[in-house]
Amino acid sequence: MSERTELLPGSFCWPELATPDSPKAKAFYAGLFGWTPVDVPSSGGTYTFFQLRGLDVAACRTLSDHEKAQGIPSYFMTYISTASTDASAAKAAQLGGKVLFGPFDVEGVGRMAVAQDPGGVVFALWEARGHIGARLVGEENTLCWTELVTTDPEGAKEFYSGLFGWTWKASESSPMEYVEIHREGQAIGGLLPMKGKWWADVPPHWMPYVFVSDCDATAAKAAQLGGGAAVPPMDIPDVGRFAVLRDDQGAHFSVIAMAPPPGKA
Repeated sequence: MSERTELLPGSFCWPELATPDSPKAKAFYAGLFGWTPVDVPSSGGTYTFFQLRGLDVAACRTLSDHEKAQGIPSYFMTYISTASTDASAAKAAQLGGKVLFGPFDVEGVGRMAVAQDPGGVVFALWEARGHIGARLVGEENTLCWTELVTTDPEGAKEFYSGLFGWTWKASESSPMEYVEIHREGQAIGGLLPMKGKWWADVPPHWMPYVFVSDCDATAAKAAQLGGGAAVPPMDIPDVGRFAVLRDDQGAHFSVIAMAPPPGKA
């Protein structure tokens, strides 16, 4: 059980799916992770919370007509907590980023803004005023890791260190260049530099990881539900087995089954 009742600033707090067809998305994630959709009315239409055991783990909203007209695809938005959305939004702009929307209040549960870092990666700032975000994390079928995939790793480090006070540590286990994101000494996410031809058609992004017990079975289930694997299941030595999946409307996310501790295989 990994229930959260509070969230400290600079923490990953919420993966939010924006999708063209919310009913289809609700069926896909219910089938894949057992998430229960709970619809609530909002000023922009229906907003859906995904829950496990009655606790929020993620959310879903329908892409607006304006977003659809612009050709914006289905995607997951990463929310990062802050003590003050207004102060963090101003700081993001000072550090070379952009504030795309807000800050604005969200119906009495929080205050948010949508920002973009200097490398073009979009994320949301969240100041909780009644809703902290995901209440379950780090257990099966919940968010366990968030990864920045960027063409400008050094610029990203400078920006996010200034904005959230994060520190960075080169991974000792990854076979590729990889940097862990640390908040007050605790690893909370990672940074993967985009190098090589493989990334040619992939925009920089934040990637949510969901913890699963069986990576291969989850990838197979995603395919059965109409999705698929952008990166098929593969091992990360001494870490686990992961895959990058897409849902039936094209949103990408990762799953990982952690390797057992040494001596417990």
